[in-house]
Order: sequence, then structure tokens, then C-alpha cells
Amino acid sequence: MLTHQHVFDYQRDGYVILENVFSQEEVGRMIDTVERGEGVAQANAGGPRDASGRSSRLALWYDLRDDIWSAASTAPRIVNSVRILLGEDASFFHGKVMLKEAKSGGAWEWHQDYGYWYGHGFVFPNLISAFVALDASTVENGCLQVLRGSHRIGRLDHGRVGTQTGAEQARLNQIESMFERVYCELKPGSVLFFHSNLLHASAANESDRHRRSFIMCYSAASNPEITENGLRYRPSCPVGDEDAIMRY
Repeated sequence: MLTHQHVFDYQRDGYVILENVFSQEEVGRMIDTVERGEGVAQANAGGPRDASGRSSRLALWYDLRDDIWSAASTAPRIVNSVRILLGEDASFFHGKVMLKEAKSGGAWEWHQDYGYWYGHGFVFPNLISAFVALDASTVENGCLQVLRGSHRIGRLDHGRVGTQTGAEQARLNQIESMFERVYCELKPGSVLFFHSNLLHASAANESDRHRRSFIMCYSAASNPEITENGLRYRPSCPVGDEDAIMRY
């Protein structure tokens, strides 16, 4: 599904959007899984609070399981796109479902994912996220905002903003005007692929529409993690069946 132009745009801007990666029926099954409260979407609900004290519900896991989320995370249309954008084989890092619910979902402060993934021990910022819109993601319900091209500045220092990890505000104030702010409005089933050093944020959801999303995160297979026992390399992400989502 990726073209040479998509790859160029990703390298230049730090992100690229692909529409209709997942069908409406596949998205419907994911939403149904969330609403039934099955598995991780229920067990780990609860997320860090923004500067105003509001939070969005968050489910997070680090392994591939026999569920709809892992079926999507190993789908060829995702894994092969990630490989192309990383320029090499990919390893699964983690997945999460974010529930920014109507009238209550909190903001996510400006940050780089590598700002805190650095603490996991990854040596290089060769990591990528694939953000799937389950509901229409709009300015009104707190869509993701990015600073186009900001992945090229390297990792900023991060600290606490509320109970979240946010980019150093003094540095952010100085550099924010250097980059175009883009509001990444997405239709359900569209995917935003973005670099781990891309500065991004999202506003609180003050609307009467949910903004639920599913995010799959990957590292380059050659990117080691520093552990107390030495360097660790994650195994390559398996590639599953394109139709597996429809079995759940």
C-alpha cells in the first residue's frame, strides 16, 4: 500500500497517513471488542493524567496473544509497511488501546515517544508507531497533532507533566515555531505511521463523540536494548494472515 512518495514523505515529515488500511467491518469488530470489555481493553484500563488532571483510559500490553489486536499487529499490510518505513525487519514492541471518551477524555501533552522509550534501554530511536483510528478522529474530539519534521531534531529531555511524560517546556517553547503544526484528522480504519522522535500531542475531548484508537509500536530488529544482563535483541515480528482479524 506504500508508494515511493509515502516513504519520501515519512522521511521528510516524520509521519505518513494511509487511508482505508482496515475495512469498516474490521474496525467494527475492534470497537465491539472494546465495548464488550474483553481482554486487555478492560483489564488494564486507566491512563496517566494531563496537566489539568484529566486522563484517557489506556490498555497496554507487550506480548502477542491470540486476540484481535495481535491479529492486526501481525497483518502483512501493517508489518510490511513498518519494515519499509524502518528500512529493515521489525520487532513488535507493544500495543495499546486508547479510549479518549466523549466529554471526559484528557489531553496528551507534547512529547516524543523515544523521550520515554529511551528509558526502556533502546540504543537508537529506530522505532515507529502505527496509530489506527477506530472512530473518526477530528479536531473537535482531540485528534493527534504533530510538529511536521520535528523528528530530525533528535531526542529532547523529558519530565513530568501531570502524571504524563512530556517534553522539556523551555526547549519546546523555543523550537515550536520552527515547525508546522498539523492536525491529523483520520477516518475510521486509516493509519498514521510516525517516527519515535516526532513531537506530538492531543487536546482533551470536549465533544460528544468518542475518539478511540489502537496503536501498534515496533522497533527495528537491529536496535538493541540495554539490560542489566547486556544487550538484548527482540525477535522479528511474525507475519500473520490478512484475514485473521475477521475470526474474532
